[in-house]
Amino acid sequence: MTINYKIILASKSPRRHELLAGLDIPFEVVIHEVDEVFPEGMAMEEIPVYLAKLKAEPFVEEVDDQTIVVTADTIVWIDGEVLGKPNDYEHSFEMLRKLSGKKHVVVTGVCLTSKEKQVALSATTDVYFKDLTDEEIDYYLKNYHPYDKAGSYGVQEWIGYIAINRIEGSYFNVMGLPVQRLYEELLKF
Repeated sequence: MTINYKIILASKSPRRHELLAGLDIPFEVVIHEVDEVFPEGMAMEEIPVYLAKLKAEPFVEEVDDQTIVVTADTIVWIDGEVLGKPNDYEHSFEMLRKLSGKKHVVVTGVCLTSKEKQVALSATTDVYFKDLTDEEIDYYLKNYHPYDKAGSYGVQEWIGYIAINRIEGSYFNVMGLPVQRLYEELLKF
């Protein structure tokens, strides 16, 4: 399939690079740093969309008629709390303890920005974790260092193999980019 736009992916995430590349759509990576802060009291689905739009703002003046900038943000939501990226080992350990034995929701917001318009969407996936032992959490953190991942885990890593009992929704959304939805939106653009 051909997309008649130049695609820019504004993400440092190697997982997002891999997922977008899997669509066989040529793209380049350009990053502008932004403070990933959102207003208190936002609904679960609104937070990652807000952050994806925030990440698109530096590009608004730069894009031309033939360019689409793709920005995204992923959060983990459990018991009314957002689990973003952890600060360190202890913070990661605490996050994985919260996820242990429970269902949580992974929400990814995606924003497509061109000179003419902006389209934003979100995808949600329910993820069910088994009860994790402290030894399993420690092993994962010491061997995989998931400090760049929302909720402190990567579904495609060891913890995903041993901890996830069930997923309802897009696996790729849990990785950080709902490529099925993104593909459909790019075709409509």
